[in-house]
Amino acid sequence: MKNIESRSNPLYKQLFKWQSSAGRRDEPVLLEGIHLCEAFLALGRQPQYALFDQARLTEPQLARLIASLSEDVCCSLSGSLLANLSSVDTDQGVVFVVKPASAALPETLDGNMLWLDRVQDPGNVGTLLRTAAAAGITRVLASTGTASLWSPKVLRSGQGVHFGLRLHEHVDLVAATRSLKVPLIVTTLRDATDLFDAKLPAQAAWVFGHEGQGVSQSLIEQATLRVRVDHASSVESLNITAAAAICLFEQRRQQRKTP
Repeated sequence: MKNIESRSNPLYKQLFKWQSSAGRRDEPVLLEGIHLCEAFLALGRQPQYALFDQARLTEPQLARLIASLSEDVCCSLSGSLLANLSSVDTDQGVVFVVKPASAALPETLDGNMLWLDRVQDPGNVGTLLRTAAAAGITRVLASTGTASLWSPKVLRSGQGVHFGLRLHEHVDLVAATRSLKVPLIVTTLRDATDLFDAKLPAQAAWVFGHEGQGVSQSLIEQATLRVRVDHASSVESLNITAAAAICLFEQRRQQRKTP
């Protein structure tokens, strides 16, 4: 296992650069913590680099990770150097450097999908990805203005679901409707059907929009179905992640009851 001894190490300088530009297009990303690293290894892939706190190499979980890796990707470094690459206060002694999977947008868009229209909060985006995966959705389209799907906070909120999803960023969602072969469903409070009164299709592209502004008018105009989640009048609106969970699992519930 290679050892990085100082900040002046060329590899460390490159690692710090990648950490500083986390989530930018075509840049490697840093996976922090045992769970995310294990989720990546479950794909049968190897990271570009696997960085370990040299004082914790014998800890059982870290030792198991090391045993599953090619020796040439493993590096040890001091806890302080590793902490400088971390975006969390308490690290778990391991960081993987990986290249995000790049999926080309197909010419025909079908199946269940999640479309994110300028969703800005990384915690919301990560939770939306996790909710979509739990509902059986495997393709996500995100417009420009949506938080980077591979940023550290989105990765942490997603809890490893990234690696089972086909993710497309900086998509012109209005243009994408021309390739759509399933209904487009938007959530909006205006001229919308109560979700629980709607007959939801087995497959659809679900659009969830900006936390303050909602789905853009241009996408609302393209919608096959507009739905709203009925809630107590004492609350102005639902958090986007709560609304998405209700919608996606209502669709799943209805399809379970369909013969």
